[in-house]
Amino acid sequence: MRQINLESWSRREHFHRFETMTYPYFGLCANIELVAFYPYVKHKGISFNSAVVYVLARAANEIPEFRQRIRQGQVFEHDVIHPSTTILAGEDLFSFCTIPYSNKFADFAPRAAERIAYVQKHPSLEDDPGRDDLLFMTAMPWVSFTSVLHPLNLNPVDSVPRIAWGKYFNEGGCLKMPLGLQAHHALMDGLHAGRFYETVQGYLDTPEIILGEG
Repeated sequence: MRQINLESWSRREHFHRFETMTYPYFGLCANIELVAFYPYVKHKGISFNSAVVYVLARAANEIPEFRQRIRQGQVFEHDVIHPSTTILAGEDLFSFCTIPYSNKFADFAPRAAERIAYVQKHPSLEDDPGRDDLLFMTAMPWVSFTSVLHPLNLNPVDSVPRIAWGKYFNEGGCLKMPLGLQAHHALMDGLHAGRFYETVQGYLDTPEIILGEG
């Protein structure tokens, strides 16, 4: 992790502009295509949820702005961020589940299975105190939403990006799924969000490379 020098940071003006806003967050939602990804995952017997979490975490780790966090008016950039996703842990209830990130799916998948199994037996809504090297995620497979808004704290500032995906659907013979993103505008803009979506789609189009390596 490194601290960013705000005085020499190319984004300093944008940072100060949005940091002082009452609600400095922006969100967007777009459909991603699963034409290659879904059949590959099903054919290989891979957990769809774990594969999606991995793809989203890998794409986010590739973009520095997704690894940056605000702490008491200063900006820090993590080397690695880890997915913290919601999972069903009881009837009509969910639990938080943080999964250690690994760049190789062959390493990530068993860790995910182990953590999910543990959390399902020991559900919790507690976060690790002071930890912000996370990427908050949630799956809502019951609805193909067109927008989504996440709860967050405004004081102290919460700069962890939120990502959600919904029910996949067929449109004109193409399997699609909604993907929502909510982020702190002082750290990133639509340009960085666009890079995230582009990276995610590139991974989904090449599952044999992204999930089959290692």
